[in-house]
Parts: sequence; structure tokens; C-alpha cells
Amino acid sequence: MSETIRIVLVDDHPLFRDGVASTLTREADFEIVGQGETAEDAIALAHDELPDVMLIDISMPGGGIEAARAIASSCPVVKLVMLTVSENEDDVVKALRAGAQGYILKGISGPELVRIVRSVQSGESYLVPDLAVKLLTDFKADSAGPEPQVNPLTQLTAREEQILELVAEALSNKEIGLRLDLSERTVKHYMSNILQKLHVRNRVEAALLAHEITLKPDGGKADGGGG
Repeated sequence: MSETIRIVLVDDHPLFRDGVASTLTREADFEIVGQGETAEDAIALAHDELPDVMLIDISMPGGGIEAARAIASSCPVVKLVMLTVSENEDDVVKALRAGAQGYILKGISGPELVRIVRSVQSGESYLVPDLAVKLLTDFKADSAGPEPQVNPLTQLTAREEQILELVAEALSNKEIGLRLDLSERTVKHYMSNILQKLHVRNRVEAALLAHEITLKPDGGKADGGGG
């Protein structure tokens, strides 16, 4: 039997929170170990319960992003997912920079929410595809500005750059493998190298860094060496 995934929900709308809890507890391996309404509740629950996954609303009293930042700093083993109505790009970027591994909208279906929670628990990151594409488009539009003095992306091989671009499109390791005719294990190996080279903690931070610096079409990268 698979291990139980311990979950905390923090949202200041009890009816919505109850609905999410009902959806998740239908899964035999999901357990709701705490619920709250404020950023203060979220931080306390993170410390007291050390759940596997926390679903946090951005607009709750005290601020979900502030709560995420505090939890990511003090309880880094807890995986954070922002569950919100906000499609504001600034909110997305701030949440991910605060340490969230996922950003999903409240209109999501129950089965999709279950899939994402499992994915985040297994080490993946998730960003609503439409928002990921929009962020990528906007960052590329800003690329006409001056280049940063130091571009860590120059350390990537052509293959690693190719994989990072697909990560920025919100593809999973499995989907990237299918797109590039690589095994999922090989993609995971490349991702480990990418995270180390860019000095980031997860694939979402890597994608954000790529967005901010903007991958060059020609790039002058080191020889990618196939794979």
C-alpha cells in the first residue's frame, strides 16, 4: 500500500475548503491533517504538523504569499501549492519565488487537483499551462532590454537548454521524454544537472530564471552532445 500523503488546507472560505477536503479525502492515501483560515494558521500548522503538502489561498488574511515565504524558509520539507482565483502574473511570480512548488486556479476539477497533489508530492512542480505560456511570452517580449552581466544559462548544453524550454512550457519529465525521444530517467538526469548548474532548488525556479534571462535563439552555448 502506498504511503499516506498528509495535507493541510488553508483558505478563508469554509465552504470552498470543505469541498476541497471532501474531494481529497475520497482518495485512500490522502489524509487532511489540518485546516486553517489565515497566514498565521498556515505557519502554525506547518510547524505543528509538518505535512507533505499544503494548499494555500493567496488572498487569505495575512497573505498567502507571505505565509508561503515563511513556511518555505522554516519548513523546507513541506511542499506548497497556491490554490487561488488570481491569474495575475505578479502573483504567480511572487508565489513561485516565495517557495511554492505549484500554482493552480480554483476552477480546477477534482480529479485534476488529485493528480497535481500527487505530482507535487513526488517532486514535480506545477504551473497552470495557460499561465506558464503567458509568462514565457511576456518575458520573451521583454528580452529586448540590456543583457545581464552574468548569464548562468551559458553553462547549459544545447540538450539541457532544449529540456529547460520544455519545462517552461509546463511539461512533465515524462512528456519531455516523449517529445524528445528520451527515457524519463534520462530527462531526470538532465534536470538534476540543470538545477545544479543554475543553482536553483526546483524546476519552477529554473524555468523562472530562464524566463528572466531569456534563452537566446543562437545562444553560443557549449556543444550539446545529443542525448
